[in-house]
Amino acid sequence: MLKTNLQVLNSVDGESFQFFKSKSELPLGGRMKRLFDILFASVSLALTSILFLIVALAIRLTSNGPVFFTHTRVGQGGKEFPCLKFRTMRTDADAILDKIISEDPQAQEEFEKYQKLRNDPRVLPFVGNFLRKTSLDELPQFINVLRGEMSVVGPRPVTRSELTENYGRHARDVLKSRPGITGLWQVSGRSELSYAERVKLDRLYINNWSFWTDVMLVVRTFAVLVTRKGAY
Repeated sequence: MLKTNLQVLNSVDGESFQFFKSKSELPLGGRMKRLFDILFASVSLALTSILFLIVALAIRLTSNGPVFFTHTRVGQGGKEFPCLKFRTMRTDADAILDKIISEDPQAQEEFEKYQKLRNDPRVLPFVGNFLRKTSLDELPQFINVLRGEMSVVGPRPVTRSELTENYGRHARDVLKSRPGITGLWQVSGRSELSYAERVKLDRLYINNWSFWTDVMLVVRTFAVLVTRKGAY
């Protein structure tokens, strides 16, 4: 099913997604999805508790500033929440980004297309790069899952401005689900995909959700984490 969906994605443009009819209303997946989230997040945090502490200590020892980075994201139904991550960037990251974009047109074009920079000077040396490439920076988001703000599998967490500028009339589709730690974006190329492709993947997931698709995406995520494909 997932393979077929990805083939459909590659063969149609954004307008063609009107032919995918939503299988469910809010909340996506209902109690089954929520129960899976609670169990998976609880086990994951228990198994990685020592790693959690090691990462926090590494950040503290190599950089001045907080261990965690929180950024406001829009969740299910349009409700905002503080999305948690281990901090992987310098504390003056915003000022650095503004300077780069103002001085380098290529960097500005890259950031507008992907919302990321491949060679990002804002990232903490070694520790930050390692956390981002292994996706360990997103480990604290299991706390968001337990709080009911996120799901293990779902569309990528977005800001209010991203929702307005990039999703447009399709924003309502994305708000049918809690944002996910993993999803179609993570197993389909991650940062190598443009933002427009990410929007298509998010809508494809929402409009064709099934519990077994969630399970399949979790399994495929482990393979992607090993290869680190598309992570930077």
